[in-house]
Amino acid sequence: MGGSLQNQLLKLGLIDKKQVKKAKVEKRKEHNQQRKKKTELVNETMSQVQNERTKKTVRDRELNRLREETAQRKSIAAQIKQLIELNRQPKGDDDIPYSFLDRKKVRKIFVSKTVQEQLGAGKLAIVRLDGRYELVTTDVAEKINQRDKKRVIFCNQPGPGESADKNDPYADYEVPDDLIW
Repeated sequence: MGGSLQNQLLKLGLIDKKQVKKAKVEKRKEHNQQRKKKTELVNETMSQVQNERTKKTVRDRELNRLREETAQRKSIAAQIKQLIELNRQPKGDDDIPYSFLDRKKVRKIFVSKTVQEQLGAGKLAIVRLDGRYELVTTDVAEKINQRDKKRVIFCNQPGPGESADKNDPYADYEVPDDLIW
């Protein structure tokens, strides 16, 4: 008894050629439907994989942007630290308290008489570095201010009496301190 089951059944007369042909057609249809289902499943999984890839790329871009911002902030902080350390001015030895406002609190540093005059004239500025206060020239304070405005604590602007107006007719006259109106 060799051959397929269909051939054997045909020889025995249990089925006819129409039934064999019908069975083959149904088998082919069933096979085609299974293949379509597999391609649909493959298409669904491919679309899921593609969605996950796009989500991952968006997440990676956001992480890279955050890393770049962090690196840029660190770079700016290093530049400011270097500017302050290279251009730090001595405070002097006289221990005259100089008061200024920092974060709504009055702070003091002790400076010499000449440094006090330079701070008042707007030639020096007070900046913060690692929780302590340092003195730098106003040019350096402007550079620091361009990078981070929170680091420059106190920078006095030259007053109207110290203006460099050469056409001022009263520039040679000094206003007396004991003038009473």
